Amino acid sequence: MNSHSSDLDAKRRLGDLDASAGETADVLVIGGGITGVGVALDAASRGLRTTLIEAHDLAFGTSRWSSKLVHGGLRYLATGDVATARESARERHLLMTVIAPHLTHALPQLLPFGSGVTARQRVAGAVGVGLGDALRARAHTPRAVLPGPRFVSPRTARALAPALAARGLRGGMLSYDGQLLDDAQLVVTIARTAAACGARILTRVRALELRADGASAEDSLTGTRFDLRARSVINATGVWAGTLDESIAMRPSRGTHIVLDAADLQHPSAALTIPQEGSISRYVFALPQQLGRVIVGLTDEDAPGPIPAVPTPTEREISFLLDSLNRVIEEPLRRDQVRGAYAGLRPLIDAGSTSTADISRRHVVALSEAGFVNVLGGKLTTYRQMAEDAVTLAVRTRGLAARPCRTAALRLAPVEALARSRRADAAEHVADGIAVTRAAIEYGVRAEGALTAEDVLDRRTRIGLVEADRSRSRALVEEIVGESLADL
Repeated sequence: MNSHSSDLDAKRRLGDLDASAGETADVLVIGGGITGVGVALDAASRGLRTTLIEAHDLAFGTSRWSSKLVHGGLRYLATGDVATARESARERHLLMTVIAPHLTHALPQLLPFGSGVTARQRVAGAVGVGLGDALRARAHTPRAVLPGPRFVSPRTARALAPALAARGLRGGMLSYDGQLLDDAQLVVTIARTAAACGARILTRVRALELRADGASAEDSLTGTRFDLRARSVINATGVWAGTLDESIAMRPSRGTHIVLDAADLQHPSAALTIPQEGSISRYVFALPQQLGRVIVGLTDEDAPGPIPAVPTPTEREISFLLDSLNRVIEEPLRRDQVRGAYAGLRPLIDAGSTSTADISRRHVVALSEAGFVNVLGGKLTTYRQMAEDAVTLAVRTRGLAARPCRTAALRLAPVEALARSRRADAAEHVADGIAVTRAAIEYGVRAEGALTAEDVLDRRTRIGLVEADRSRSRALVEEIVGESLADL
């Protein structure tokens, strides 16, 4: 890794912005989501002079609205997409063993054998987790990282998920998948690692027009417009890709989650895997999270029309998720127990399918008619392979002198909030019942590129997923952000 700091802050942004306007980059990346930062890391670690621009903040779009799972690809086997399933299992292996073991862990998942799950769904689930374990073995992921599946008794099932309905419960199938500590944190940490390799990471810079040799852009903070020159350009803007290349036909689908208090489900230690009614291949998941929460998701709904900056869940989707969970638990949860809800748009490529659930999740990397590279589709788990493919195409078509890809063996930067804090109250929480330290707020500004309280509330931490938590902590977060910016 080159001898650059991994710290991203407002001062570095200004310096990098000035420098970028006066140089020609080897690679200009558009988009600061998981794919864009992955591309920036891949390019910079190959020794290419790299600049990334993002119209808003890192992880502003789809990347922060996921289920926070590192999928092994089982769902793709169900649709016959063996290649994507193998790729997902391989990339999960790399994330959990080499790239980001400090940001991932094994998540136990329980398919309950109760009255809300048919015999056909039980058999399909058992076969499925067996196939999933075969994918794990093929990827060489050790059992110490992802234990093997097994049947469990009713008593063990309720110990793992105490809210399960006892009547008719015949145990369940326990399996394991990967889980991120947080999806937005992964994005930010990849960006920091790219910065340590020399990449310039520029948030609040919007691309107005792309060319094969650069882009016209605008600094959203000042309104200043300028040109960025580059030997190659990679469009990694996800659902917004079509706004920069009219030849792209995207068909976004909306995935909605609801946020619950873990206490309302008696603090489960395993995720619940709930088959959707009448299906043996589609599920709703109740996933334990940080900050004493459980998220339940997700939906797959067509989302035509203009792309909103922040998608909005519908009441119909919220009801569907709540009803799905209530089918398998003892005490049904009410609508007023839903603490929050969020939705993200999957960047699917329109292939003429009748349902977005039938559209392939395989990524596509292609050269546009204008001469820049588009990287489209894909999943969070496979971001690294997507990035490698995009940079390789740019290197080949633009004749760039680059080292081979290194990201399969490159560990991401550590997260060191408490160790780096200058605050006397670093370990204190921002509010009662919200287990986010004041040091984490400071670190978001000093090292992770946060420029506003919203950046911290919504992306450097996930306090903002629950509006009541946001309200209770906002004043202190604003104070710490202001102090940290002034002290740069």
